[in-house]
Amino acid sequence: QVQLVESGGGLVQAGGSLRLSCAASGNSFTITRMGWYRQAPGKQRELVALFTSVGTTMYTDSVKGRFTISRGNAKNSVYLQMNNLKPEDTAVYYCNALNSLLSDYWGQGTQVTVSS
Repeated sequence: QVQLVESGGGLVQAGGSLRLSCAASGNSFTITRMGWYRQAPGKQRELVALFTSVGTTMYTDSVKGRFTISRGNAKNSVYLQMNNLKPEDTAVYYCNALNSLLSDYWGQGTQVTVSS
């Protein structure tokens, strides 16, 4: 089992910045992929950014150049630096981890609200 705890959401004006953090505990050594998804009201959950199983990064097109994913040295934590935020970035952001048995784990979510 892996437990994920997110922090860092909040309310910010358009153009502002936020940094999300996610810490994994439990059998975190089994994690092969870790990243961030988001879900806006009335929309499906979508990928924002992640570290792949080989350590490369992926971003959805709408956040490229504005968001940066990083991780801690122990690779059991992941961060999302969000700059130049836009109202359309408003969503609940979820940390996600995939382990070596292909089990998906999700955090509880953290709300990000960007006002215009």
